Amino acid sequence: MDNKNKKAAQAVGTGTASKTTFDNRTSTPPIVTGQCAEVYGLIRQLQPVVSFVLNADHAIPETAARVHNLQAMGFNILTTILPEVEFRGVIRRNAALYSLGSPEWPRPGFFEEDESEDAD
Repeated sequence: MDNKNKKAAQAVGTGTASKTTFDNRTSTPPIVTGQCAEVYGLIRQLQPVVSFVLNADHAIPETAARVHNLQAMGFNILTTILPEVEFRGVIRRNAALYSLGSPEWPRPGFFEEDESEDAD
């Protein structure tokens, strides 16, 4: 990839969790692709949704990692740990329940954290 293409890719965003790809002035959400996009869509559609549903019913491995990536991008995904959940007739312990907060993006304090990191 030559320098011209690298700069174009950086301007568009690479779908990573880096805050430096966001423009504070426009406050537009980042482009989400792949499994992160699938997880985000399912949480929006099914919320609140238990992690087991995403893992077992929608074949998304490492759901927590995808949610963490979305949170690092500034999405306001709330995680609640439930002590017990019945899933497919079996009691499961310490299951994550995901839902979207308001606003969905950016989560409160997202840009303020970025500015405080720049000051260090």
